[in-house]
Amino acid sequence: MKKNLILIGLAGLLVFYSCSSNKEQQQTSKTDSLRINYNIRSLWPHDPEAFTQGLLIYNGELFESTGQFGTSWIGIVDINTGKADKKVVLDKQYFGEGIAILNNKIFQLTWQNKVGFVYDLKTFKQLREFRFDSFAKEGWGLTHDNVNLIMSDGTNKLHYLDTVTLQVVKSVSVSDENGPVKNLNELEYIEGFVFANVWQTNLILKIDPATGKVVGRIDLSKLASDARKASPQVDVLNGIAWHPDTRSFLVTGKNWPNIYILKID
Repeated sequence: MKKNLILIGLAGLLVFYSCSSNKEQQQTSKTDSLRINYNIRSLWPHDPEAFTQGLLIYNGELFESTGQFGTSWIGIVDINTGKADKKVVLDKQYFGEGIAILNNKIFQLTWQNKVGFVYDLKTFKQLREFRFDSFAKEGWGLTHDNVNLIMSDGTNKLHYLDTVTLQVVKSVSVSDENGPVKNLNELEYIEGFVFANVWQTNLILKIDPATGKVVGRIDLSKLASDARKASPQVDVLNGIAWHPDTRSFLVTGKNWPNIYILKID
């Protein structure tokens, strides 16, 4: 039953919003040849105290990681309340960042400590630590392509890590029509492409990992505006999760009061 919680929740809400006359469609400027259109299907509550660093769906459950000194945690989110059952709480010296789940393990980055952690997925027991100071500026976002971990470090680089040695296998430079794109943040790997939040913007980029070229852009300025109207304490857009069974694209931000469920082209 637990495995189907996200699927059931999404299915019910998608039917409602697909029939709604209030369905919204937002897109970037018509002059942007890389724009990706989207529809808002529904929204879920999100803990406004959560300074979101990572968001993902695994085995029918929504996982979230947050980062602030003294309050960084990894938890499983109740989609009805937005509150997380905190499974890992970091020591106050660490500022938590992105997470990824692969091979029955949770991998977590920290920000400027340049250390990562590996946990057993079932018990959440810490299995090991690893360092990435030899190849990455800082720890930001994390995802995987079912073979390697893929991490961002605040630059225009995506670093691929071997899941056993946790050493860099290769790095890919990301650029668009204007040149290198820095501040790549939270990541999600979707159907052969890397989607990345760009810190301090309302953009999510679709990146071809083979070339590092940006092949699409989603402008979520409308969602950010809605979030600010709902809560004055909101921070930047950050958080991408993908549900393949319903082909739903979930996004939120740091201290946002809602998670938005989108259908993207």
